[in-house]
This record gives sequence, C-alpha cells and structure tokens, in this order.
Amino acid sequence: MTNSIQELEYAKLLFVIGSNTTEAHPVISYYIKRAVRNGATMIVNDPRRIDLCQWASHYVQINPGSDVAYINGLMREIIANEWHDKVYVEKFTEGFEELRKTVEGYTLERTSEITGVSVETIREVARILHEIHPASVVYTLGITEHICGVDNVRSLANLQMLLGNMGFYAGGLNPLRGQNNVQGSCDMGALPNVFCGYQRVDDSNARRKFEKAWNVTGLSPKPGITMTEMFADALHGSVKALLIAGENVIQTEPHMAHTIRCMEACEFIVLSEIFYNETAPYADVIFPDRAWGEEDGTFSNTERRMQRVRAAVKPQGDARSHWWIMNELGKRMGVDMKFETSNDVWEEMRSLSPGFNGITRERIETIGLQWPCPTTSHPGTPFLHVGGSFTRGKGLFAAIEYSPPAETPDSDYPFWLSTGRRLWHYHTGTQTHNSLGMDDLFGEELIEISPVDAARLGIKTGDWVRASSRRGTITLRAWVIDRSPEGLCWTSFHFAKACANELTIDAFDPISKTAEYKVCAIHLEKAADGEPLGSTLVPRRQARP
Repeated sequence: MTNSIQELEYAKLLFVIGSNTTEAHPVISYYIKRAVRNGATMIVNDPRRIDLCQWASHYVQINPGSDVAYINGLMREIIANEWHDKVYVEKFTEGFEELRKTVEGYTLERTSEITGVSVETIREVARILHEIHPASVVYTLGITEHICGVDNVRSLANLQMLLGNMGFYAGGLNPLRGQNNVQGSCDMGALPNVFCGYQRVDDSNARRKFEKAWNVTGLSPKPGITMTEMFADALHGSVKALLIAGENVIQTEPHMAHTIRCMEACEFIVLSEIFYNETAPYADVIFPDRAWGEEDGTFSNTERRMQRVRAAVKPQGDARSHWWIMNELGKRMGVDMKFETSNDVWEEMRSLSPGFNGITRERIETIGLQWPCPTTSHPGTPFLHVGGSFTRGKGLFAAIEYSPPAETPDSDYPFWLSTGRRLWHYHTGTQTHNSLGMDDLFGEELIEISPVDAARLGIKTGDWVRASSRRGTITLRAWVIDRSPEGLCWTSFHFAKACANELTIDAFDPISKTAEYKVCAIHLEKAADGEPLGSTLVPRRQARP
C-alpha cells in the first residue's frame, strides 16, 4: 500500500475495484465501513454485487476483464472536461500527451460497449472523481489475476496521478495483500529479480554489496524464473528438483491437471509444511515446518509495517523454524550462512537494505514501523510519494490499450467463471479445514449462479451441478443468488473435492506471470436434485448500517 490502513477510515472518497473486501480482508473492511459512516463517498466496481456494495454510494457492475477499458474511459472523460489536476500533472509527471492520445479512443460509447457500464454511469463516476479529493483506490486480486494484471495496476496508477491523488494522506494506490506476510516475503527478496529490500539483481552496485556481505563472487545479473516457469521447466526437463515451502501448489495453481503433470515430471520434490495436504503425496521429502503461532521473528503487513511476532505455543513434534531448515540445507550444500537465531536473519537483511536499516528489533518490541525507515531515528513512512516525489523522480504515465481475456464464453462454454475467497476459509484450507468451527460454518464448496440462469437450467439452491471447462470438470452444489449477474458463475479454490482450479486457465500475465484466475469459460448443467442448504451454510447478508 502507498498509504496506511488507518487512513482508509478518514478517506473522503474510496474507489474500490476488484476487491471483495468484506470476505477477503474483513478487518480492513471495518475501516472502510467506518469511513462511510463518517460521510465518505464510496464507489464499488465489480462484476458481482458483493456485500461491500451495501455500504457504497455507487455500485458499478463491469464486465469481467474489462478494467483497462473502464479506467481509460474514465480518464478520457476527465481529460475532455479538463477535470484532471493540471498543476500536479505538469509538475510531478511525464508522458501525459501519450496517455491523452491513447485514451482518446475510449469514447463513452465504446467504453460502455466493452465494459457493460452505461454512458451515464461512466460520466457520473468521472465527475465524482474530479469533485472529491483526494481519493483512495483500493484493489486486490480482482485486478492482478488477469493476463493484463500489470496493465490493470498501471492504469489505476495513471488515474491517480491524473487526479493528483498520489502522495497525500488518505489517497494513493492501495493493494490489499492476500495472505499473512506476503509483503514480508517480498521485502526479504523472495522474488526472482531482486535481493532483499527490492534491490535489483541487474544493479552492479547491489551485486557488489551482496557479494562482499556473503563472501562470494559472480552473482548473476540475470533474474531468476517465476514459479509458473519452474513448473513448465520441470515438465520439459530443465528443472530437476523443487523445494516448496508453505504452498499447496496442487490446489492453488491454475489448470490442476497440468500442475499434476509438472509435479510428476519433476525428479525430486521437497515440501516444507505444517499439515499434510494435497501436494504432500507428490513430495519425496517432507520437512515439518512451524506455524505462525510457533514462530519468533517479524512479519510485514499490507501497509508495509514490520512487526514483531513471538511464539504463542510450543512447536509440536520435530517441527523446525523455516530459517533453520534453510540454514541446515545450506550447510549440507557447502554454504554456512551462520544464522543462530531468527534475529541473525533479520540483522543481515536490515543491514543490507537501506529502506529497512532503521528498523531494529528493539524499536518494534511494542509497535511496528512502516518502511522506508532508513535510520534508527527515522519515524517510519505512513504514506509514500509525499508531495509528488516519486522514487524515479517524476511519475510516468503508461499509455495502455485494452486487451480481452485469454478465454471468453462461446456456444460450447457459455458462462463466465470467476474465482476468489470466502470469509470462512483461508487459501486451500490447510489451516482452516483443521478448524472444526470453520468447517461447521461453511463445510463444502458451492457455485454461485444467478436466478435467471438457474431458472433457465432448472437449478435450485442445493442441487448438484456439473461445471466443466476445456481443462476439467467438478461437481458441486448450487447457490442461487443475485450477487452474481446473468452469465457469470463464481466459486472458490478452498476445497480440494470441488476446486475451481480444476477449471481455471493456465494463461499468464507476460510480465508478472500471474495466472488469469478471475476469468475463464465454462459449461454448466444440473447433475441431480439436492437437499436445501443448511441455514449455517448460507450466510445471511448484513444490513446496511
């Protein structure tokens, strides 16, 4: 996030797009709801009428995968009416003319045709974005999990710079991270193109610094490969072994049958996990890892806040800290990293990362600090790009054209399928399926179907249906609900017995390599009559306050 979670509560305008916040980020959703109670305007943009819409001033239902066209259309209307922040654009950005020429092609009529949003609604949203300043943009995987995910994010950055919303309290561009400590793993360098602290591997100064610290020579300037590339290379024989840490890849990766073929082709697989899961049968070795409540160390949350974490319970059996496992593997492979405690790991990372250098364990004993925090006297940074000061100097507009999803409905597969998360479960359920309370609340996967589609297919809530794509078939029960519009079905990947990733397409963003989990085409048919769902299985909607 460029800004802080707390700032959301005091926002004047919230522009939420591709984020089912109440289910995927329920704690953060409370800040958003409080903002509305405080008088904020909120625009929710989503193909589904998610629960957050109950608090929204405006709900904009957009066609799946049409975000770039929608944002370009808004920007064209803003520029045409001279509603953009001319002073900000002139002083703090570059590339405006190229952007203007590109969005000129996204007339209200063309944008409406692509997105399904009426001309009047596009015009009204653009007007609101102009009149209320600053606006806070909130997004999650509904923006990034597309073959144009990077373009989606850059388009939102274009919009915020155009309006002059970057570098201000309660403004900015705020992605909400999907799992605990995802931000922390990126901070530590668990990305193929950077060392810790986001120092690029193709930067010769960074390489020299790490070579000296690690007492090695010849660190490669070439970025490594992504997880999706690793699986493909395993299938083709150029990757021989995989070390999988805390990831149930059989269930999380798109096109499950393809993932299984890749795993079976790999010669040696090591899994480091806390519970036996769907990936475990493919592993040659399983290391017993520690859960978050058994660990000592630090986490970074979605607002860049580095926080202290301490073990709450004693680890079970032979479970070991993951840093210890990596250290021991290094020793056996001829490299002793000389880590004796988790603090040793932290101190190495901190000392080598300018943006983290001021965050000592002592300073975060009681409350975390937000990076960048370059010195031990620095207070941390609640929001980035203060006063229009960007890391690269000036903010760069990116002229982006709309491209459709990799797969769209046709006569054989006439429905859109979108996937996501449910409130009651976490990721593949490795943890929550071991919680009897959570499974009591929501114990099986359902597929959301609009009342119009359900009536046409003779389906009622509780019936068994078959959902098929070009990659697989799952059978699960129907949940007929007006949250999903006609032509769109929705389900999650939390349950192995009816996992959406048997259906999803293995098409990826060319830059980020993120899969297009949010859109593919399916066929739907009734399989059998079913019993009505229990009252605890289908949650009641919350009333608007």
